[in-house]
Amino acid sequence: MNENTAQDLVARLVAIPYTGAISDILDEMGLTNQVLPKEIQSIHPGQTLAGRALTLLGEKTASTDPDIIFRPFLRMLGELRPGDVLVSQPNDGGAAHLGELSSETAQYRGARGAVIDGGARDVDYIIKLGFPVFARYKTPRDIVGRWRLVDYNVPIVIENVRIDPGDYVVGDRDGVVIIPQGVAAEVVGKGEAVVQTENLVRKAILQGMHPLEAFDKYGRF
Repeated sequence: MNENTAQDLVARLVAIPYTGAISDILDEMGLTNQVLPKEIQSIHPGQTLAGRALTLLGEKTASTDPDIIFRPFLRMLGELRPGDVLVSQPNDGGAAHLGELSSETAQYRGARGAVIDGGARDVDYIIKLGFPVFARYKTPRDIVGRWRLVDYNVPIVIENVRIDPGDYVVGDRDGVVIIPQGVAAEVVGKGEAVVQTENLVRKAILQGMHPLEAFDKYGRF
C-alpha cells in the first residue's frame, strides 16, 4: 500500500471513529479477535484515535544506563511518520511507558496517538496537549531501572491480538480495535456504508417504524 493510499485510509477512519461498527464488520469477515483488552482505555474519556500502528516491544530491566534506557526509545520517536499510532507491548505492569515529553514529541512529528498495554504518566499535561493515549493504568513511576524498549516495527501480541507494523488502529470510548493492513481498505469502505445505513435505521425508527421492520428493511440494528 503506498503512502498516499495509507494517508487516505487514515483520514477516512478519522471520520468514522466507531469501534462498534468496525468490530462488527471484522466479525462478519471472520476476523473475530481484533479487539484489545477492555482494560485499555483512553486516559481522557471521549477522545478518539485512528491511524497506522508503529509497534513497540519492551521488557523489564534493572539497568539505569541511558544508552539502554533512552537511546532506543528516542531513536524510535525520531522515526515517527504522520498518521502513526504508537502501539506498545511493554511486557511490564509497573512503570509508565509514555509521558508528556514523549507525547509532545510524537504529536509534533505527526503521530495521532498511543495505545499501551501498560502505563502512562504526566496525564494532565498529555490531556492539555490533546494527544490521545489509551493505556491500562496511570502511574508516576519512571522507566529508569525498570523498563526498556527492545525493538520497534515488529509484530507484537497484546493479550491474544496480533498487531503488525502498518495495521490500522481505531479507538473510542468503547475501546480499541486493530484492523489488519491487508483488509483495511475493505473494512473502511464497509464502515462508511454501515454508518450511512444506521443513520437510515435511526431516522426510520424515530419516524415511527417498528424496530423489527427497520431491521428487516436495512439488515442492521
